[in-house]
Amino acid sequence: MGIKVGIVEDHPLYRSAVAQLITQVPDFELDAVAESVAQFVVRRTHRDSVVALDLNLPGVQGAAAVMDVVALGHPVLVISAHAGQQDVLSAMAAGARGFLSKDTDGDELLRALRLIAMGDSYISPTLASYVLDATRGGHVIELSSREREVLSLVASGERDQDIADELAISIRTVRSYLDRIRDKTGQRCRSELTRYAIEQGVLARRTA
Repeated sequence: MGIKVGIVEDHPLYRSAVAQLITQVPDFELDAVAESVAQFVVRRTHRDSVVALDLNLPGVQGAAAVMDVVALGHPVLVISAHAGQQDVLSAMAAGARGFLSKDTDGDELLRALRLIAMGDSYISPTLASYVLDATRGGHVIELSSREREVLSLVASGERDQDIADELAISIRTVRSYLDRIRDKTGQRCRSELTRYAIEQGVLARRTA
C-alpha cells in the first residue's frame, strides 16, 4: 500500500498540480481532494492519510483548520503562501507535523510527506529558524489559572458576556482579567489573543 495523501487547498491550479504530482509517484496513493475542511470530511476514504493543508480556506481556516483535521486523526502538512513566523508557530502549536511554503519544489514536498507518514516532522529549512528562535529566545509569561480560563474562552470565540455567564463572574471582572492578560502578553485585539492562546496550548483542541 502506498502513502495515502489528502489535499485541502482552495486554489484550483495549485490543488490540481499537487494532486497530479501525487498520482505520478509509485509509492503514493491519492485520497480525497477538497477545497475546504468540510468538503474533505465528506470525501475522505482513508482515516490515516497525510493531509496537505492550506491555511487560507473557505470556512474554517488557519490554526483552527489544522486542529479540526488533526482531531480527525490525520497527520497534517501545512503548505501555505502565508509562511511568516506566527503562521508557522500557530500551525505547529495546533498540531501540524510539518510546514512548507508554496514556493517549495516537488521533491521537497514528497520528502516531507514521506517523513510525516513515518511519524516524523518536517519544516522547510527556510522556515525552521522561526521555531528555533522561538524555542531559544521565547520568555515564559505566567498567567493565573483564571486568566488562562478567560483566554481560552476568548480564543474559542466567546463574547465578554458569554465568558461572564460561563465563569459565573461579572462582565466587569471579565474585562479586568482581559486587561491583565493584554498587559502580560502584549496582545491587544481578540485575533491576537486567539493566536497567542493557540501558540501556548491554552485553546482546547476541537473535537470531531
